[in-house]
Amino acid sequence: MALSPRLDLRQSQSLVMTPQMQQAIKLLALSSVEIEAYISEAIEKNPLLEAGSDDLGRDAGSDHDGPLSAPADAASMGSDEILNSNAAAGENALDVDYNSETYHSDSASDGMMDAANSSAAGGADAMLSLSGGGAASGDSSGFGDGPDFDRFAAADISLRDHLMVQAGSVLSGRKYLLVQQLVEHIENSGYLGTDLLALAHRLGVPMVEMEAALEILQSFDPTGVGARDLAECIALQAKEADRYDPAMARLIDNLDLVARGGFDQLKRLCRVDDEDLRDMLIELRGYDPKPGSHFGEEEARAVTPDIFLTPQGQGWSVELNSANLPRLLVNRSYAATLGANGADKQTKAWLNEALADAHWLIKAMDQRQRTIIKTVSEIVKQQDGFFRHGVAHLRPLTLRQVAEAIDMHESTISRVTSNKYLSCKRGLFELKYFFSSGVASDDGEGASAQAVKSQIKTLIGGEGDKILSDDKLVLLLKKAGFDLARRTVAKYREAMGIGSSVQRRRARKMGG
Repeated sequence: MALSPRLDLRQSQSLVMTPQMQQAIKLLALSSVEIEAYISEAIEKNPLLEAGSDDLGRDAGSDHDGPLSAPADAASMGSDEILNSNAAAGENALDVDYNSETYHSDSASDGMMDAANSSAAGGADAMLSLSGGGAASGDSSGFGDGPDFDRFAAADISLRDHLMVQAGSVLSGRKYLLVQQLVEHIENSGYLGTDLLALAHRLGVPMVEMEAALEILQSFDPTGVGARDLAECIALQAKEADRYDPAMARLIDNLDLVARGGFDQLKRLCRVDDEDLRDMLIELRGYDPKPGSHFGEEEARAVTPDIFLTPQGQGWSVELNSANLPRLLVNRSYAATLGANGADKQTKAWLNEALADAHWLIKAMDQRQRTIIKTVSEIVKQQDGFFRHGVAHLRPLTLRQVAEAIDMHESTISRVTSNKYLSCKRGLFELKYFFSSGVASDDGEGASAQAVKSQIKTLIGGEGDKILSDDKLVLLLKKAGFDLARRTVAKYREAMGIGSSVQRRRARKMGG
Protein backbone atom coordinates (compact mmCIF):
# COMPACT_ATOMS: atom_id res chain seq x y z
CA MET A 1 0.00 0.00 0.00
CA ALA A 2 1.42 3.38 -0.95
CA LEU A 3 2.18 5.86 1.80
CA SER A 4 0.85 9.35 1.34
CA PRO A 5 0.30 12.35 3.63
CA ARG A 6 -3.25 13.12 4.75
CA LEU A 7 -5.14 15.20 7.30
CA ASP A 8 -7.15 13.54 10.09
CA LEU A 9 -9.47 15.22 12.59
CA ARG A 10 -9.49 13.59 16.02
CA GLN A 11 -11.23 14.51 19.25
CA SER A 12 -9.63 13.84 22.65
CA GLN A 13 -9.80 15.01 26.24
CA SER A 14 -6.90 16.00 28.45
CA LEU A 15 -6.39 17.78 31.73
CA VAL A 16 -4.06 20.76 31.48
CA MET A 17 -2.74 22.51 34.55
CA THR A 18 -2.87 26.22 33.78
CA PRO A 19 -0.37 28.53 35.51
CA GLN A 20 -3.23 29.90 37.60
CA MET A 21 -4.23 26.42 38.78
CA GLN A 22 -0.62 25.63 39.65
CA GLN A 23 -0.41 28.87 41.60
CA ALA A 24 -3.59 28.08 43.58
CA ILE A 25 -2.30 24.60 44.45
CA LYS A 26 1.05 26.02 45.50
CA LEU A 27 -0.58 28.62 47.76
CA LEU A 28 -2.65 25.94 49.47
CA ALA A 29 0.41 24.05 50.70
CA LEU A 30 2.41 27.07 51.90
CA SER A 31 2.79 27.91 55.58
CA SER A 32 1.96 31.36 56.91
CA VAL A 33 5.62 32.43 56.78
CA GLU A 34 5.95 31.20 53.20
CA ILE A 35 2.71 32.96 52.25
CA GLU A 36 4.10 36.27 53.50
CA ALA A 37 7.27 35.78 51.46
CA TYR A 38 5.27 34.79 48.38
CA ILE A 39 2.98 37.83 48.66
CA SER A 40 5.95 40.16 49.15
CA GLU A 41 7.55 38.79 45.99
CA ALA A 42 4.28 39.17 44.07
CA ILE A 43 3.96 42.80 45.20
CA GLU A 44 7.48 43.53 44.02
CA LYS A 45 6.74 42.08 40.59
CA ASN A 46 3.30 43.66 40.14
CA PRO A 47 3.15 47.45 40.76
CA LEU A 48 -0.67 47.36 40.74
CA LEU A 49 -0.69 45.07 43.77
CA GLU A 50 -0.25 46.47 47.27
CA ALA A 51 -0.39 45.21 50.83
CA GLY A 52 -3.29 46.80 52.67
CA SER A 53 -3.37 48.07 56.22
CA ASP A 54 -4.44 45.77 59.02
CA ASP A 55 -7.12 48.34 59.84
CA LEU A 56 -10.34 47.34 58.13
CA GLY A 57 -11.53 50.93 57.98
CA ARG A 58 -10.14 53.14 55.22
CA ASP A 59 -10.55 56.76 54.29
CA ALA A 60 -13.47 57.45 52.02
CA GLY A 61 -11.19 59.14 49.54
CA SER A 62 -8.78 56.26 49.22
CA ASP A 63 -7.53 55.53 45.73
CA HIS A 64 -7.18 51.81 46.48
CA ASP A 65 -9.68 49.07 46.16
CA GLY A 66 -10.28 46.85 49.11
CA PRO A 67 -9.76 43.12 48.75
CA LEU A 68 -11.48 42.76 45.43
CA SER A 69 -14.01 40.23 44.29
CA ALA A 70 -12.38 39.47 40.98
CA PRO A 71 -14.93 38.67 38.27
CA ALA A 72 -14.71 35.29 36.64
CA ASP A 73 -13.70 36.88 33.34
CA ALA A 74 -11.20 39.34 34.83
CA ALA A 75 -8.47 38.03 32.60
CA SER A 76 -10.50 38.91 29.52
CA MET A 77 -11.57 42.43 30.59
CA GLY A 78 -9.83 45.35 28.99
CA SER A 79 -8.04 47.98 31.03
CA ASP A 80 -10.49 50.69 29.97
CA GLU A 81 -13.45 48.61 31.20
CA ILE A 82 -11.85 48.07 34.59
CA LEU A 83 -10.46 51.56 35.04
CA ASN A 84 -13.64 53.33 34.02
CA SER A 85 -15.89 51.19 36.21
CA ASN A 86 -17.59 53.29 38.90
CA ALA A 87 -18.91 50.24 40.71
CA ALA A 88 -15.53 49.32 42.13
CA ALA A 89 -16.16 51.05 45.42
CA GLY A 90 -19.24 48.96 46.00
CA GLU A 91 -17.70 45.60 45.23
CA ASN A 92 -17.96 42.98 47.94
CA ALA A 93 -14.74 42.14 49.71
CA LEU A 94 -13.21 38.92 48.50
CA ASP A 95 -11.61 38.25 51.88
CA VAL A 96 -13.82 36.40 54.34
CA ASP A 97 -16.24 38.77 56.08
CA TYR A 98 -14.88 39.13 59.59
CA ASN A 99 -18.21 40.47 60.79
CA SER A 100 -20.17 37.45 59.62
CA GLU A 101 -21.37 34.67 61.87
CA THR A 102 -18.38 32.53 60.96
CA TYR A 103 -16.12 34.89 62.86
CA HIS A 104 -16.60 37.06 65.85
CA SER A 105 -14.88 40.00 67.44
CA ASP A 106 -12.75 39.85 70.56
CA SER A 107 -11.36 36.54 69.40
CA ALA A 108 -7.92 35.04 69.87
CA SER A 109 -6.57 36.67 66.72
CA ASP A 110 -8.13 40.01 67.60
CA GLY A 111 -6.42 39.73 70.96
CA MET A 112 -3.11 39.21 69.25
CA MET A 113 -3.58 42.31 67.11
CA ASP A 114 -4.67 44.38 70.11
CA ALA A 115 -1.65 43.21 72.08
CA ALA A 116 0.66 44.12 69.23
CA ASN A 117 -0.87 47.57 68.81
CA SER A 118 -0.91 48.33 72.51
CA SER A 119 2.67 47.18 72.95
CA ALA A 120 3.83 49.42 70.13
CA ALA A 121 2.27 52.38 71.93
CA GLY A 122 2.95 51.31 75.47
CA GLY A 123 6.74 51.60 75.55
CA ALA A 124 8.74 49.61 78.03
CA ASP A 125 5.70 48.39 79.97
CA ALA A 126 4.53 46.44 76.94
CA MET A 127 7.68 44.34 77.04
CA LEU A 128 6.24 42.54 80.06
CA SER A 129 3.88 40.72 77.74
CA LEU A 130 6.82 38.86 76.25
CA SER A 131 6.99 36.63 79.29
CA GLY A 132 3.45 35.44 78.78
CA GLY A 133 3.31 35.44 74.99
CA GLY A 134 4.82 32.00 74.54
CA ALA A 135 4.57 30.54 71.07
CA ALA A 136 1.05 31.68 70.49
CA SER A 137 1.96 34.41 68.08
CA GLY A 138 5.50 33.63 67.12
CA ASP A 139 5.93 37.25 66.00
CA SER A 140 8.07 39.65 67.95
CA SER A 141 7.61 42.52 65.51
CA GLY A 142 4.51 43.76 67.30
CA PHE A 143 6.25 44.44 70.60
CA GLY A 144 7.47 47.92 69.79
CA ASP A 145 11.12 48.89 69.59
CA GLY A 146 12.30 46.73 72.46
CA PRO A 147 15.51 44.69 72.23
CA ASP A 148 15.58 41.70 69.92
CA PHE A 149 16.58 38.88 72.28
CA ASP A 150 17.40 36.58 69.38
CA ARG A 151 20.40 38.78 68.64
CA PHE A 152 21.91 37.89 72.01
CA ALA A 153 21.97 34.19 71.15
CA ALA A 154 25.33 32.81 70.08
CA ALA A 155 25.60 31.83 66.45
CA ASP A 156 25.29 28.11 65.88
CA ILE A 157 28.50 26.28 65.04
CA SER A 158 28.66 22.78 63.65
CA LEU A 159 30.69 20.03 65.27
CA ARG A 160 33.06 19.87 62.32
CA ASP A 161 33.71 23.62 62.40
CA HIS A 162 34.31 23.40 66.14
CA LEU A 163 36.89 20.63 65.62
CA MET A 164 38.62 22.39 62.72
CA VAL A 165 39.05 25.55 64.78
CA GLN A 166 40.89 23.49 67.39
CA ALA A 167 42.95 21.71 64.73
CA GLY A 168 43.99 24.98 63.14
CA SER A 169 45.24 26.34 66.45
CA VAL A 170 47.63 23.45 67.21
CA LEU A 171 48.42 21.69 63.92
CA SER A 172 49.94 22.43 60.54
CA GLY A 173 51.19 20.64 57.46
CA ARG A 174 50.64 16.90 57.06
CA LYS A 175 49.12 16.35 60.51
CA TYR A 176 46.57 19.08 59.91
CA LEU A 177 45.54 17.54 56.60
CA LEU A 178 45.14 14.06 58.12
CA VAL A 179 43.04 15.37 61.02
CA GLN A 180 40.97 17.33 58.51
CA GLN A 181 40.22 14.11 56.63
CA LEU A 182 39.14 12.46 59.88
CA VAL A 183 36.91 15.40 60.78
CA GLU A 184 35.16 15.06 57.40
CA HIS A 185 34.07 11.56 58.50
CA ILE A 186 32.82 12.56 61.97
CA GLU A 187 29.10 11.88 62.40
CA ASN A 188 26.73 14.27 64.13
CA SER A 189 26.85 12.06 67.22
CA GLY A 190 30.61 12.56 67.44
CA TYR A 191 31.67 9.07 66.35
CA LEU A 192 34.11 8.35 63.54
CA GLY A 193 31.96 7.18 60.64
CA THR A 194 34.58 5.34 58.61
CA ASP A 195 37.01 2.46 58.94
CA LEU A 196 40.43 3.85 59.87
CA LEU A 197 42.37 1.24 57.90
CA ALA A 198 40.29 1.82 54.76
CA LEU A 199 40.82 5.58 55.07
CA ALA A 200 44.58 5.07 55.44
CA HIS A 201 44.66 2.96 52.27
CA ARG A 202 42.58 5.51 50.40
CA LEU A 203 44.88 8.37 51.41
CA GLY A 204 48.02 6.31 50.86
CA VAL A 205 49.49 6.91 54.33
CA PRO A 206 50.80 4.44 56.91
CA MET A 207 48.32 3.18 59.47
CA VAL A 208 50.52 4.44 62.29
CA GLU A 209 50.13 8.01 61.02
CA MET A 210 46.33 7.69 60.86
CA GLU A 211 46.25 6.32 64.41
CA ALA A 212 48.38 9.25 65.59
CA ALA A 213 46.05 11.69 63.83
CA LEU A 214 43.03 10.02 65.43
CA GLU A 215 44.67 10.26 68.85
CA ILE A 216 45.09 13.99 68.32
CA LEU A 217 41.46 14.32 67.24
CA GLN A 218 40.29 12.41 70.30
CA SER A 219 42.07 14.94 72.52
CA PHE A 220 39.82 17.73 71.23
CA ASP A 221 36.68 19.07 72.84
CA PRO A 222 34.08 17.59 73.36
CA THR A 223 35.63 14.68 75.19
CA GLY A 224 34.78 11.40 73.49
CA VAL A 225 34.72 12.77 69.95
CA GLY A 226 36.33 10.56 67.33
CA ALA A 227 35.47 7.33 69.13
CA ARG A 228 34.79 4.29 66.98
CA ASP A 229 32.27 2.68 69.33
CA LEU A 230 30.46 3.32 72.59
CA ALA A 231 33.10 1.64 74.75
CA GLU A 232 35.89 3.81 73.34
CA CYS A 233 33.73 6.94 73.76
CA ILE A 234 33.08 6.17 77.44
CA ALA A 235 36.73 5.21 77.99
CA LEU A 236 37.92 8.57 76.63
CA GLN A 237 35.64 10.41 79.03
CA ALA A 238 36.71 8.24 81.95
CA LYS A 239 40.37 8.98 81.16
CA GLU A 240 39.64 12.70 80.99
CA ALA A 241 38.00 12.47 84.44
CA ASP A 242 41.00 10.46 85.74
CA ARG A 243 38.70 7.55 86.62
CA TYR A 244 40.00 4.99 84.14
CA ASP A 245 41.31 2.50 86.66
CA PRO A 246 41.47 -1.28 86.01
CA ALA A 247 38.04 -1.88 87.53
CA MET A 248 36.41 0.84 85.40
CA ALA A 249 38.25 -0.45 82.31
CA ARG A 250 36.82 -3.93 82.80
CA LEU A 251 33.35 -2.47 83.37
CA ILE A 252 33.58 -0.48 80.12
CA ASP A 253 34.80 -3.56 78.27
CA ASN A 254 31.66 -5.41 79.38
CA LEU A 255 28.93 -2.92 78.61
CA ASP A 256 26.83 -5.77 77.23
CA LEU A 257 26.63 -7.19 80.76
CA VAL A 258 25.58 -3.77 82.06
CA ALA A 259 22.79 -3.71 79.49
CA ARG A 260 21.64 -7.20 80.47
CA GLY A 261 21.83 -6.44 84.20
CA GLY A 262 24.50 -9.08 84.96
CA PHE A 263 25.61 -7.35 88.14
CA ASP A 264 26.86 -10.48 89.92
CA GLN A 265 29.11 -11.34 86.99
CA LEU A 266 30.33 -7.74 86.79
CA LYS A 267 31.31 -7.79 90.46
CA ARG A 268 33.45 -10.85 89.83
CA LEU A 269 35.06 -9.42 86.69
CA CYS A 270 35.76 -6.02 88.22
CA ARG A 271 36.63 -7.49 91.65
CA VAL A 272 34.48 -4.98 93.52
CA ASP A 273 31.69 -5.21 96.07
CA ASP A 274 28.11 -4.02 95.76
CA GLU A 275 28.83 -0.47 96.92
CA ASP A 276 31.78 0.03 94.54
CA LEU A 277 29.83 -1.38 91.60
CA ARG A 278 26.93 0.94 92.40
CA ASP A 279 29.27 3.96 92.43
CA MET A 280 30.85 2.88 89.15
CA LEU A 281 27.46 2.46 87.48
CA ILE A 282 26.33 5.88 88.67
CA GLU A 283 29.51 7.39 87.26
CA LEU A 284 29.04 5.47 84.02
CA ARG A 285 25.58 6.96 83.62
CA GLY A 286 27.09 10.45 83.93
CA TYR A 287 29.11 10.10 80.72
CA ASP A 288 27.73 11.33 77.40
CA PRO A 289 27.18 8.51 74.87
CA LYS A 290 26.80 11.06 72.04
CA PRO A 291 29.27 13.89 72.69
CA GLY A 292 28.63 15.58 69.34
CA SER A 293 24.87 15.85 69.68
CA HIS A 294 25.09 19.29 71.30
CA PHE A 295 26.42 20.87 68.12
CA GLY A 296 24.60 21.78 64.95
CA GLU A 297 21.17 21.69 66.58
CA GLU A 298 18.37 23.36 64.72
CA GLU A 299 17.52 26.83 65.88
CA ALA A 300 14.37 26.88 67.98
CA ARG A 301 11.66 28.55 65.94
CA ALA A 302 8.49 30.04 67.26
CA VAL A 303 5.45 28.56 65.53
CA THR A 304 2.68 30.91 64.53
CA PRO A 305 -0.81 29.40 64.70
CA ASP A 306 -2.77 29.55 61.46
CA ILE A 307 -6.14 28.75 63.04
CA PHE A 308 -7.69 29.59 66.39
CA LEU A 309 -10.30 27.30 67.92
CA THR A 310 -12.42 28.72 70.72
CA PRO A 311 -15.63 27.46 72.39
CA GLN A 312 -18.79 29.22 71.23
CA GLY A 313 -22.05 28.14 72.78
CA GLN A 314 -22.41 24.39 72.42
CA GLY A 315 -19.99 24.29 69.50
CA TRP A 316 -16.71 25.77 68.32
CA SER A 317 -15.59 28.89 66.53
CA VAL A 318 -12.94 28.26 63.86
CA GLU A 319 -11.06 31.40 62.94
CA LEU A 320 -8.08 32.09 60.73
CA ASN A 321 -5.28 34.09 62.28
CA SER A 322 -5.86 37.49 60.69
CA ALA A 323 -2.35 38.57 61.67
CA ASN A 324 -1.01 36.02 59.16
CA LEU A 325 -3.27 37.01 56.28
CA PRO A 326 -1.83 39.71 53.99
CA ARG A 327 -4.57 42.08 52.84
CA LEU A 328 -4.11 42.62 49.12
CA LEU A 329 -5.25 45.79 47.36
CA VAL A 330 -5.24 46.88 43.72
CA ASN A 331 -3.98 50.44 43.21
CA ARG A 332 -6.59 51.72 40.75
CA SER A 333 -5.22 55.24 40.84
CA TYR A 334 -1.89 54.02 39.50
CA ALA A 335 -3.65 51.76 36.99
CA ALA A 336 -5.79 54.70 35.77
CA THR A 337 -2.69 56.83 35.30
CA LEU A 338 -1.00 54.14 33.24
CA GLY A 339 -4.14 53.43 31.22
CA ALA A 340 -4.85 57.03 30.31
CA ASN A 341 -5.79 57.92 26.76
CA GLY A 342 -2.17 58.48 25.79
CA ALA A 343 -1.12 54.92 26.64
CA ASP A 344 0.07 52.79 23.75
CA LYS A 345 -1.10 49.27 22.97
CA GLN A 346 1.91 47.66 24.60
CA THR A 347 1.28 49.50 27.88
CA LYS A 348 -2.41 48.56 27.86
CA ALA A 349 -1.57 44.92 27.13
CA TRP A 350 0.84 44.87 30.06
CA LEU A 351 -1.78 46.59 32.23
CA ASN A 352 -4.37 43.95 31.32
CA GLU A 353 -1.96 41.20 32.33
CA ALA A 354 -0.99 42.90 35.59
CA LEU A 355 -4.64 43.46 36.55
CA ALA A 356 -5.56 39.88 35.70
CA ASP A 357 -2.64 38.57 37.78
CA ALA A 358 -3.64 40.75 40.74
CA HIS A 359 -7.27 39.66 40.59
CA TRP A 360 -6.32 36.01 40.28
CA LEU A 361 -3.93 36.14 43.25
CA ILE A 362 -6.59 37.75 45.42
CA LYS A 363 -9.11 35.14 44.31
CA ALA A 364 -6.62 32.30 44.98
CA MET A 365 -5.90 33.66 48.46
CA ASP A 366 -9.62 33.78 49.21
CA GLN A 367 -10.07 30.19 48.01
CA ARG A 368 -7.13 29.09 50.13
CA GLN A 369 -8.68 30.60 53.25
CA ARG A 370 -12.10 29.08 52.59
CA THR A 371 -10.58 25.64 51.95
CA ILE A 372 -8.59 25.79 55.19
CA ILE A 373 -11.70 26.79 57.16
CA LYS A 374 -13.75 24.01 55.56
CA THR A 375 -11.11 21.37 56.24
CA VAL A 376 -10.39 22.43 59.83
CA SER A 377 -14.12 22.60 60.61
CA GLU A 378 -14.47 18.96 59.57
CA ILE A 379 -11.41 17.95 61.63
CA VAL A 380 -12.89 19.67 64.67
CA LYS A 381 -16.19 17.89 64.06
CA GLN A 382 -14.46 14.51 63.84
CA GLN A 383 -12.20 15.13 66.86
CA ASP A 384 -14.74 16.88 69.10
CA GLY A 385 -13.94 14.47 71.94
CA PHE A 386 -10.27 15.42 71.91
CA PHE A 387 -10.95 19.15 72.16
CA ARG A 388 -13.42 18.62 75.00
CA HIS A 389 -11.79 15.83 77.02
CA GLY A 390 -8.17 15.36 75.92
CA VAL A 391 -5.92 12.98 74.02
CA ALA A 392 -7.56 9.85 75.40
CA HIS A 393 -10.57 10.69 73.22
CA LEU A 394 -8.61 11.26 70.02
CA ARG A 395 -10.25 9.16 67.32
CA PRO A 396 -8.57 7.48 64.34
CA LEU A 397 -8.88 9.71 61.30
CA THR A 398 -7.60 9.57 57.73
CA LEU A 399 -7.24 12.16 54.98
CA ARG A 400 -9.74 10.21 52.90
CA GLN A 401 -12.44 10.47 55.58
CA VAL A 402 -12.14 14.25 55.68
CA ALA A 403 -11.92 14.50 51.89
CA GLU A 404 -15.12 12.49 51.41
CA ALA A 405 -16.96 14.47 54.09
CA ILE A 406 -16.28 17.85 52.48
CA ASP A 407 -16.27 16.61 48.87
CA MET A 408 -12.65 17.37 48.07
CA HIS A 409 -9.72 15.36 46.81
CA GLU A 410 -7.45 13.60 49.29
CA SER A 411 -4.38 15.39 47.93
CA THR A 412 -6.05 18.74 48.63
CA ILE A 413 -6.57 17.80 52.28
CA SER A 414 -2.94 16.72 52.48
CA ARG A 415 -1.80 20.14 51.23
CA VAL A 416 -4.14 22.00 53.58
CA THR A 417 -2.85 20.14 56.65
CA SER A 418 0.84 20.54 55.82
CA ASN A 419 2.84 23.08 57.85
CA LYS A 420 -0.24 24.58 59.47
CA TYR A 421 -0.98 24.81 63.19
CA LEU A 422 -4.13 25.03 65.25
CA SER A 423 -4.23 26.80 68.60
CA CYS A 424 -6.81 25.73 71.18
CA LYS A 425 -7.10 25.58 74.95
CA ARG A 426 -5.14 22.31 74.97
CA GLY A 427 -2.15 23.80 73.22
CA LEU A 428 -0.70 24.24 69.75
CA PHE A 429 -1.00 21.30 67.35
CA GLU A 430 0.00 20.70 63.77
CA LEU A 431 -3.04 19.69 61.74
CA LYS A 432 -1.31 16.41 60.84
CA TYR A 433 -1.48 15.51 64.55
CA PHE A 434 -5.19 14.79 64.28
CA PHE A 435 -4.66 12.06 61.68
CA SER A 436 -3.55 8.70 63.01
CA SER A 437 -4.19 5.02 62.60
CA GLY A 438 -6.74 3.28 64.77
CA VAL A 439 -6.94 0.25 67.02
CA ALA A 440 -9.93 -1.72 68.25
CA SER A 441 -11.95 -0.38 71.15
CA ASP A 442 -15.01 -1.45 73.07
CA ASP A 443 -17.30 1.15 71.50
CA GLY A 444 -16.71 -0.33 68.05
CA GLU A 445 -15.54 2.99 66.61
CA GLY A 446 -11.84 2.40 67.22
CA ALA A 447 -9.32 4.47 69.12
CA SER A 448 -6.47 6.61 67.90
CA ALA A 449 -2.92 5.33 68.21
CA GLN A 450 -2.10 8.60 69.98
CA ALA A 451 -4.77 7.87 72.58
CA VAL A 452 -3.34 4.38 73.14
CA LYS A 453 0.18 5.76 73.53
CA SER A 454 -1.06 8.32 76.02
CA GLN A 455 -2.76 5.60 78.06
CA ILE A 456 0.36 3.40 78.02
CA LYS A 457 2.51 6.33 79.12
CA THR A 458 0.10 7.11 81.96
CA LEU A 459 0.07 3.50 83.18
CA ILE A 460 3.87 3.18 83.13
CA GLY A 461 4.30 6.60 84.71
CA GLY A 462 2.22 5.52 87.69
CA GLU A 463 3.51 1.96 88.09
CA GLY A 464 5.61 2.76 91.18
CA ASP A 465 7.76 -0.06 92.55
CA LYS A 466 5.62 -2.69 90.87
CA ILE A 467 6.91 -2.71 87.30
CA LEU A 468 4.23 -3.55 84.73
CA SER A 469 5.02 -6.17 82.10
CA ASP A 470 3.60 -5.91 78.58
CA ASP A 471 1.13 -8.67 79.44
CA LYS A 472 -0.08 -6.69 82.44
CA LEU A 473 -0.35 -3.57 80.27
CA VAL A 474 -2.55 -5.51 77.84
CA LEU A 475 -4.95 -6.41 80.66
CA LEU A 476 -5.05 -2.85 82.03
CA LEU A 477 -5.61 -1.40 78.56
CA LYS A 478 -8.43 -3.86 77.96
CA LYS A 479 -10.11 -2.65 81.15
CA ALA A 480 -9.75 0.90 79.81
CA GLY A 481 -11.49 -0.11 76.58
CA PHE A 482 -8.52 -0.79 74.29
CA ASP A 483 -8.33 -4.26 72.79
CA LEU A 484 -4.67 -4.70 71.77
CA ALA A 485 -2.30 -7.59 71.26
CA ARG A 486 0.88 -7.81 73.31
CA ARG A 487 3.11 -7.12 70.30
CA THR A 488 1.11 -3.97 69.56
CA VAL A 489 1.62 -2.71 73.10
CA ALA A 490 5.35 -3.44 72.80
CA LYS A 491 5.48 -1.58 69.47
CA TYR A 492 3.83 1.54 70.89
CA ARG A 493 5.97 1.40 74.03
CA GLU A 494 9.18 1.21 72.01
CA ALA A 495 7.99 3.99 69.69
CA MET A 496 7.75 6.27 72.74
CA GLY A 497 11.29 5.34 73.82
CA ILE A 498 10.13 3.44 76.91
CA GLY A 499 12.15 0.36 77.82
CA SER A 500 10.80 -3.07 78.61
CA SER A 501 9.83 -4.09 82.13
CA VAL A 502 13.27 -5.70 82.57
CA GLN A 503 15.05 -2.53 81.47
CA ARG A 504 12.87 -0.31 83.66
CA ARG A 505 13.41 -2.57 86.66
CA ARG A 506 17.17 -2.52 86.11
CA ALA A 507 17.22 1.26 85.65
CA ARG A 508 15.29 1.72 88.89
CA LYS A 509 17.70 -0.59 90.69
CA MET A 510 20.69 1.36 89.37
CA GLY A 511 19.07 4.64 90.34
CA GLY A 512 18.54 3.40 93.88
